[in-house]
Amino acid sequence: MKQTIIITESPEQQGWNKNTELCMDVKTYLRSDSRMKAGKDYHGVLRRDVTCEEFHYNEVMTFVETTNQKRVKRNPHIYEGEHITVTRRDDGTYHPNFRPIHTGPGFNVAQYATDVANELMWALEGLVEEE
Repeated sequence: MKQTIIITESPEQQGWNKNTELCMDVKTYLRSDSRMKAGKDYHGVLRRDVTCEEFHYNEVMTFVETTNQKRVKRNPHIYEGEHITVTRRDDGTYHPNFRPIHTGPGFNVAQYATDVANELMWALEGLVEEE
């Protein structure tokens, strides 16, 4: 006996519970716009409120837009060299950081120290004014 399977939803809609809420008033609390704009996505929380006496036939929903949680990069890199990086702290000070040192055959301590000193000089040349 052959079994027929009918897919009623497109693959991108599977797993979603689709509903149409009729006669609904939505109160919005927006941070980015004074009124919602057509076609714009808003991130936030939609809550179904308890039915009020003044809305006899309508459901009341409240949408609260959440703050945009964009990550602010702390301590941006001012200089990225082969041996060191220099970052700027929130208070405006500069902080040199060493990259991992790969010691092995042919590693020359004097050459490494010279290279680090040169990179530090190049990094700070444009940042610090000489008196």
